[in-house]
Amino acid sequence: MILTEIDHIAIAVHNLESAISYYKDAFGAEVHHREIVESDGVEEALIKVADSYIQLTSATTEDSPIAKFLNKRGEGLHHVGYRVDNCEEALAEMIKAGATPIDAAPRPGSRGTTVAFVHPKGSFGTLIELVQE
Repeated sequence: MILTEIDHIAIAVHNLESAISYYKDAFGAEVHHREIVESDGVEEALIKVADSYIQLTSATTEDSPIAKFLNKRGEGLHHVGYRVDNCEEALAEMIKAGATPIDAAPRPGSRGTTVAFVHPKGSFGTLIELVQE
């Protein structure tokens, strides 16, 4: 088994501050980590839930993948991040099993992680992010 746990569930939102306030009011949640990922055109706020996160994410540029998602589908579940011990090996195994990679090779992610995305068309409609800490 190459998956070690759920790293995060990503939720695309139009207004990050409103989403953070909602999670604070509704669940008493506090932001554990916040970061702008320039290369992806997103700002994220991570809310820790046990050993995983809820990742609230909004666009910082109009042409980012999150902006395109929000314009096409509106707010909601964007992707699931699965934690793996070795992102490169996990990506290779997924490709071998028929997955379609978005990232040809793992790359730097937020929190100092290494990540790779896999297209939803080859993963039963779910955008997958492999995350190596």
